[in-house]
Amino acid sequence: MASRKYQQVLRAEAAEQTRRRILEAVGRCLREVPTEQPSLGRVAELAKVSRSTIYADFGSRSGLFDAFVADLWERTGLGELGRAVDAADARDHLREGIRAASRMKGQELAVYRVLHAMDRLDPESAGGAVRHMEIDRRAGMQSLAEHLEREGELREGLTVEEAVDALWVLTSFESLDLLVTGRSHTVDEAIDILVDMAERAVCRTPDTPAARSRGA
Repeated sequence: MASRKYQQVLRAEAAEQTRRRILEAVGRCLREVPTEQPSLGRVAELAKVSRSTIYADFGSRSGLFDAFVADLWERTGLGELGRAVDAADARDHLREGIRAASRMKGQELAVYRVLHAMDRLDPESAGGAVRHMEIDRRAGMQSLAEHLEREGELREGLTVEEAVDALWVLTSFESLDLLVTGRSHTVDEAIDILVDMAERAVCRTPDTPAARSRGA
């Protein structure tokens, strides 16, 4: 019985190592040839597995890219982002949430850049992975804007939907990338700029009395 369990553990570890090699191969394809869509054949070659192994592990090209993005998020700071958006203070939610999300992208700028380019040119090429990311981001901006409103921190005259629009632009990958590649800022400098712009765009100034929440 002990020997059987040991064999099961070994098989599970081998399967996880194979899965890791496949995901790393996807990232390598995106970094090395950013102008081309990664083919499953090339991913299989780099991971030293067969295409059938990729299908067995991930089900489809779409499943592979969804798994790659989920792994990308985990590796680059999803836990930190989760803690940031749970902040009780609305302004901390804004500042730390934008910082955490931007740091995630900043750690793998080249990979995120290729994923977004693939989505614009051919939405099916990345299996909908970028759209899933953007759906999550849209929900996050809605939650943040509503939190700011509840705490009376929205700029006077600004509606929740207008705040969502502003936050949507300022938290996009493109905004971060433009500051880094177009303005030659470091990632940290770009993050500071985006946090400051977001706070100025949607939050009341410190000397303005807090507005009463509509739900109060």
